[in-house]
Amino acid sequence: MPALRSLRIGGMVLVLTAFGLGFLAAALWVQSNARWAAHLDRARFTGAVLYDSLLSGRAPPVGVSAHRLTPQDQASAMRGRFEVITGAPHPALITNLSIRPTPSVDRTAAPLTLAILSSDLRYPLANLPSRPNQPPTETLGALTALLASYCTEPVVFAKPADKPWVRVDAAEVWGCAAAPQDNRLWTIALACLSVGMIVTLVLNSAAQFAGFAQMLRNRHRLGGPASYDTAGPEELRDIVAAVNGYLEVERDKLAERAAVLSGVTHDLGTPATRLKLRSALIDDTKLRSKLEADIDQMTGIIESVLTYTRAELDAEVPRPVSLTSLIEAIVADYQDVGSPVVFAIPQEVPVPGGTSLFMSRRGTAALPPDDKVIVMARPVAIGRALSNLIDNALKYGRRARVHLARDADTAVITVEDEGADTTAADIEALMAPFKRGNNTRMISGYGLGLTIVSTIANMHGGTLTFAPGTNGLQAKITIARR
Repeated sequence: MPALRSLRIGGMVLVLTAFGLGFLAAALWVQSNARWAAHLDRARFTGAVLYDSLLSGRAPPVGVSAHRLTPQDQASAMRGRFEVITGAPHPALITNLSIRPTPSVDRTAAPLTLAILSSDLRYPLANLPSRPNQPPTETLGALTALLASYCTEPVVFAKPADKPWVRVDAAEVWGCAAAPQDNRLWTIALACLSVGMIVTLVLNSAAQFAGFAQMLRNRHRLGGPASYDTAGPEELRDIVAAVNGYLEVERDKLAERAAVLSGVTHDLGTPATRLKLRSALIDDTKLRSKLEADIDQMTGIIESVLTYTRAELDAEVPRPVSLTSLIEAIVADYQDVGSPVVFAIPQEVPVPGGTSLFMSRRGTAALPPDDKVIVMARPVAIGRALSNLIDNALKYGRRARVHLARDADTAVITVEDEGADTTAADIEALMAPFKRGNNTRMISGYGLGLTIVSTIANMHGGTLTFAPGTNGLQAKITIARR
């Protein structure tokens, strides 16, 4: 079912439609109730007149006929064997009723014995009204109204006082064909259908908004498109157009920034090289070393800013990556040059199981330790982030220990240093660009390493956090797995 074209117009139409369908359903319900009330009132009146006609021998009311039973059927009726009487239904469920008037009400009235046969049910006589000094005509009227409220085609035998048994046929009063058309079930079906249509339309529109929000959340992690085009109501299309415009402006700004920085880096390359060559002619060794260090720092800052801008540009295409293999390769590169970096062997990961019909306690399972952790990621960006954290751990903590943990939703890369004095709260304050701590004055760097790592973590649907470790400080990169 299509979604609403416009929430404003569609919402108004839905409200008016709901009111219209509600009014129609109420009208059909009231009409059906009125028809049934008239039908039962007619049956009640007919029963009251029928009582007098059976006892007095006068003609029965309109729609009712009474026929005396044959001698053989009379004998069966006197023995209570109504099921063998000619024309009795098979199987026969018998409902017996004896109407005995109260002498204080009518001394001349005689009792009336009834046997009602049906192949469907025994009639609930307990629902009949009963009060002191109730007239017998009211009792029989209530009985005929009860028969008319069911679609059972009953066969009624009656014995007025000491007269013979008669068969009472009144299909026009209590038969199925006499019952009015009941639209109440159609009313319920119409109400359910209208509510279902409205709920479906609303849920479809809400799902389109939620789907677009999910696409935006996964844009960086999964390499979203340059622009979005989604079906939905007019308001959603306006939001999509505004988002596309914003993304285009931001993309142009980042591209312009990267182009400027690339140009600056390129333009500074030649004078920086000339400066280095000319500094080599300086006889003063101390002065020459300071000048070369300043040149290296200047070019390093520009290269660092360019790296940060490239990370923001998000140019690398995501693909399935084994984090285990990637970390092993990066750690091996550090170990090849003698750096104290180790990769801790992943341990078994407990996974909670589902509940069982035979046990109230949930079971557990374990992922194997050599399981390759596969994520949709940008391997170059993840490698750069991990290298930055390892470099920081070696600079400030002498050693680096890398851990990899995962569950069904996330993978967490942890780099723990040894002996660093910086706390987790202090290091989180240094994640802004060009922020450096007081203890880093003698250590090379430009204050963009953690900013780059945080940007890469965000584009993978995760975060960069810090926590105290066993021997030092832990830096954790969380990556969404789905």
